[in-house]
Amino acid sequence: MAKAGFRLALLATVLALVVVLLGAYTRLTHAGLGCPDWPGCYGFISVPKTDAQLAHAQQHFPDTPVHVEKGRSEMVHRYFAGTLALVIVLLAARAWRQRTLPGQPLKLPLFILMVVLAQAAFGMWTVTLKLWPQVVTGHLLGGFATLSLLFLLTLRLSGVLPALAVPRRLQRWATAGLVLAIGQIALGGWVSSNYAAVACVDLPTCHGQWWPSADFANGFHLTQHIGPNYLGGQLDSDARTAIHLTHRLGALVLTVVLLGLAWQLRRVGMTRLAGLLMLALGLQVSLGISNVLFGLPLAVAVAHNACGAALLLTLVLVNYHARTALVRVKAPRLARWRFSPRPPVPGPIMLKGELPWRP
Repeated sequence: MAKAGFRLALLATVLALVVVLLGAYTRLTHAGLGCPDWPGCYGFISVPKTDAQLAHAQQHFPDTPVHVEKGRSEMVHRYFAGTLALVIVLLAARAWRQRTLPGQPLKLPLFILMVVLAQAAFGMWTVTLKLWPQVVTGHLLGGFATLSLLFLLTLRLSGVLPALAVPRRLQRWATAGLVLAIGQIALGGWVSSNYAAVACVDLPTCHGQWWPSADFANGFHLTQHIGPNYLGGQLDSDARTAIHLTHRLGALVLTVVLLGLAWQLRRVGMTRLAGLLMLALGLQVSLGISNVLFGLPLAVAVAHNACGAALLLTLVLVNYHARTALVRVKAPRLARWRFSPRPPVPGPIMLKGELPWRP
């Protein structure tokens, strides 16, 4: 049976997915600086439209002319992100009020609230630091973290627990898959923030070579200067090639591990989870190949982000089932060991008609 707050957590999860997709669309349409200030847009709550507003924007932001379409993309993303933040505040407040109820999560909603506050700061720095790659990648990771944590909270509030016992080997595979998926998402964010998605335009080779010229030192130089406008990227071709190749190698390693995880799931009878994992993995690989072969079309690139989110949520679901099943198997043994009844202690022997002694 679902617990209190389940529907609100489910709504927040759906909103988080929308925010992630809107963020991907904003980034892929080069609209990250569609509004040069934060949280408004050229000093207004919406994109300037009237002549007076446009004149104000031109006066105060002479180096960034108004692009209505880019500004609209950025502001819609901010509106949805602000709505999501309010819903998460409600979730945390509800969890605090109902913290005495059995089975009510408290630490997780409060932690999600802290993550969202950090996300707001990263959203501001994305604009004020002019798309600094470190901040853009961190902002993307924070969005995926918010989505996955909200999904985990929804699972915990759903009241549904797995009925199967799983071996520890499956838990290790599930943990490895989740960690590698997070690392691959971070690499994807680094590819996107440095505009390296089309650094290689052929498959399986790159520039017609199996190992082309690549500058890994500059490609993963994490102390880039703050100040220049990183819209369009600042790295040369060899550095972007290094980033792209690393993302490809990470995808290959992740695919091998997830195939092994799907096999382990089938061995313990979790065929539906294995099928769901294979479906998400197959779509993600296909979309990644399509991005390279067709030159990063917008629809395919956004779908690649959406499928990456779906793959991450599938791995969260797999880990939830594996870990919760282990806890349910251990709990009865622990309970019998701690609360096993003791034999009754014999009382004093009393003669017939004798009253019991009282202090």
